[in-house]
Order: sequence, then structure tokens, then C-alpha cells
Amino acid sequence: MTKSDSKRFPNPSIESLPDDIRARLMAVQEKSGFIPNVFLTFARRPDEFRAFFAYHDALMEKDSGLSKAEREMIVVATSSANQCHYCVIAHGAILRIRAKNPLIADQIAVNYRKADITPRQRAMLDFAMKVSSEAHTISEADFVEIAGHGFSEEDIWDIAAISAFFALSNRMANVTAMRPNDEFYMMGRLPK
Repeated sequence: MTKSDSKRFPNPSIESLPDDIRARLMAVQEKSGFIPNVFLTFARRPDEFRAFFAYHDALMEKDSGLSKAEREMIVVATSSANQCHYCVIAHGAILRIRAKNPLIADQIAVNYRKADITPRQRAMLDFAMKVSSEAHTISEADFVEIAGHGFSEEDIWDIAAISAFFALSNRMANVTAMRPNDEFYMMGRLPK
């Protein structure tokens, strides 16, 4: 087992994977220079891999009222609260790149309430955190509060869905002892 493997569930060999999954892994490797461990870990179950990444892409790659950086803020803040080492590091790297800010991911991971973000973004993260940790307490007052910061109904759905989806991801990353790829640590910290 290499240090990039899950500690609990061995990664399948790339050669053993279905063609569509192998093609996706190769495309990711070509774009980023490595295969993020989340792809390798989830590849052990092809149907779940396809479903997971279809939903991931539907939430994280579309055009919406949330910027791609704001979506990553949600992931980093909620993953920190869920103590997901993998997602904080991996999505922190993506956040630094998408926000073009080498400091923002660390600020949000440690305490988003003190991060250099807008009041609108803070309200977004307050709502996301409530969905992540105490969704059963969401009330109409929460919807009024977040709508008061200019979020549409669709934006609010996206905030909730991203928070909920990454709660699943965080839990699976923790259960599988998924390790962040070393490459993530320096991404977006220094100019190219």
C-alpha cells in the first residue's frame, strides 16, 4: 500500500476499472498532473462512483448565483466542522485557485466567521453550517435571513445541497481514512 492509498479499503488497479471510469481518471490526471485519491477510493464501486461524481458535477460545475469559489467555501467550512482532513485540504486547494487568494482557505477552515469574506458570504456559510450540523432546526427565519442577503430560492437550494452532499463525502472520507494527495498542500499558495 502506498501512502496515497486509503488506509482501510485498498484502491482498485486502474487497469481493472470500467472504461468510462478509467477514462475519467486519465482525464483528471492529464488536467491536474495526478489522480486525486477520492477518485481512486470511490472507483472500487463503479456504480457509486458514477452517481457520486454526477451529483458532484451537477452541484459544483454549473452556472448559478453562487460563484465556483463560494461553492468551495461551503465545502471547506462544512468539511472543517465535520473534521474531514481530505476535503479541507483538497477543496482548500481548489478554493485558493478559484478565489485567486492564497489565504482564504486556511481562514475559512479555521474560523469562517473571522475570514476575509463578505457579509453575504458569511450568511451563506452560516446557513450551510446549520444544514451540515443541525438541519432539523432550519426554520422559515433561516430562509428569511439568507434571502435578505440576496440569495434566490435556487441559490439557497444549492447551498443546502452542497452542504448535504459534502456531509456524505466527509463521512466516507473519514470511514475510508482517505489521505489528501501531497500535491494539494501547495496548490494555489504561490504564483505559478
